[in-house]
Amino acid sequence: MPWSWQKADWPNFHFSTEKLTEREAVFLKQSGVIVGTVRHLPENERMPLVVDLMSTEALKTSEIEGDILDRDSVQSSLRHQFGLQTDARRVEPAEQGIAQMLSDLYRHFADPLSEQTLFQWHGWLMQGRNDLSAVGEYRRHAEPMQVISGPVHAPKVHFEAPPSSAVPKEMGAFYKWFNETGPGGPRSLPTITRAGLAHLHFECIHPFEDGNGRIGRAISEKALAQGAGQPSLTALSLMIQRRRTDYYRQLEAANKVLDADPWLEWFADLVLAAQDYTIQWVDYLFEKTKLLDRLRGQINVRQEKALLRMMREGPEGFRGGLSASNYMSITGAPAATARRDLTHLVELGALKRSGQLKSTRYWLIFDRGDN
Repeated sequence: MPWSWQKADWPNFHFSTEKLTEREAVFLKQSGVIVGTVRHLPENERMPLVVDLMSTEALKTSEIEGDILDRDSVQSSLRHQFGLQTDARRVEPAEQGIAQMLSDLYRHFADPLSEQTLFQWHGWLMQGRNDLSAVGEYRRHAEPMQVISGPVHAPKVHFEAPPSSAVPKEMGAFYKWFNETGPGGPRSLPTITRAGLAHLHFECIHPFEDGNGRIGRAISEKALAQGAGQPSLTALSLMIQRRRTDYYRQLEAANKVLDADPWLEWFADLVLAAQDYTIQWVDYLFEKTKLLDRLRGQINVRQEKALLRMMREGPEGFRGGLSASNYMSITGAPAATARRDLTHLVELGALKRSGQLKSTRYWLIFDRGDN
């Protein structure tokens, strides 16, 4: 079966906007909830919350590609990008690059998409890479751009992109389509429909040697933000990371046809799930801030470090609960000190305790009335 870009009607994807009408309405409504909540925060609370959400997206969009980044370094770089107080830690190129791309996306979401923008994003993402022949520009290699799995003697080709020689022309058409289909454009499309098509179209072209997934997801975020009229804080990459296997399966199927409806319906459900999670995250971050404010001056450095580590896990909480040995590992405290610290946190209403002896676990609580 030929790839979608080899079909006579390429790149005219076939789809029905009516199938997503209800989902599009829900997206716009929930966007208003998120934007309204964040907008009414004082500036000194708003940007730290934005950094928290963006750092999670930075970690997850990289994790989808198998890159595990350091959260503290990503947050430090994001804080620097937004002019917030930060530490003097040395940030590695991978963490710095993803922070630069996402902060640029946040600031300039309303700008048209251009070759210059994507080259800049790619340059940031790939800084420090010596294994690529083309950084901050389209791929140039003569061999096919393929996604392959399986043994060398019997490889399975999951996807093949257009040849490198065709990329500049393909991308020129893509920029034109993206900018014309935006809000107020001559071919304006509903928000989720446009974001899903943009991601699919871009991934079909696969214009760079590496980084196509991260940039493709950023393009979807740009489309979602333009549709909402505000920087996107949707946990899209986090949700894709959780559904990674299905994500790749859906993309592989969509890369072989021009009927985009199955992909768009899957993508729309993903976006709404990501929005739901973002709303949970915003509520969680509010409660996290209130708890830390309440405990200020009552806990020591070790206790604060352990609580912050637990809070990184988000609304789902610390997997399996915090044990005394976990606490010792996080803080470096000896056993007796760990027991005293944890008992104190329970007394303060920051943690609740379950189990006995070696099965004792501790869980975050944000209200003294929690059980």
